[in-house]
Amino acid sequence: MNTDEAMTLAINLAREATLSSGDVPVGAVILNSQGEVVALGGNERERSQDPTEHAEIVAIRKAAAVLGSWRLDGHTLVVTLEPCPMCAGAIVQSRISTLVFGTWDEKAGAVGSVWDVVRDPRVLSKVEVHAGVMADECAQLLTDFFKGRRTGNI
Repeated sequence: MNTDEAMTLAINLAREATLSSGDVPVGAVILNSQGEVVALGGNERERSQDPTEHAEIVAIRKAAAVLGSWRLDGHTLVVTLEPCPMCAGAIVQSRISTLVFGTWDEKAGAVGSVWDVVRDPRVLSKVEVHAGVMADECAQLLTDFFKGRRTGNI
C-alpha cells in the first residue's frame, strides 16, 4: 500500500470515528516496511471517555500488540492530522521510523506548527516526516465536523 492509499484509509477511519461516537475525525494507519497494514486507529475519546485515546495512540497500541513488541522501528504511521504533543511523544517512544500526516494543527500540533517534538535535536529516536499528504481532504473532514458541531448537526 502506498502513502496515498494509506491516507485514504485513514480518512475513512476518521469518518467512522465521527459517525460511530461523535469523535473528532482523525484516523491513523500503521504500515510495515513492505507497505502492509499492521494496525488501524480512529479517535475513541468519546467512546471510551479516555483522553489518551487519540487515533495515533490507538493504532500504536494495536501495532505493538500485533507485533508483540513496543518497538515499531521500520514502520510508518499515516495520520490525517498533525500529531499533538502526547502523540508525537508516543511516536518517538515507539521508534516509528516515518510519520506521514495530512493537515496541520495550527493550535496544538507538535510536528512543526506549534512545537516540533519529533525533530527536536535532543530526541534520540529520529523520525522522517512527510507533511501535507492529501491535506485538503483531511482539512475538509475537520472543517465539516466543527461546522456541524456549531450548527448542532453533530
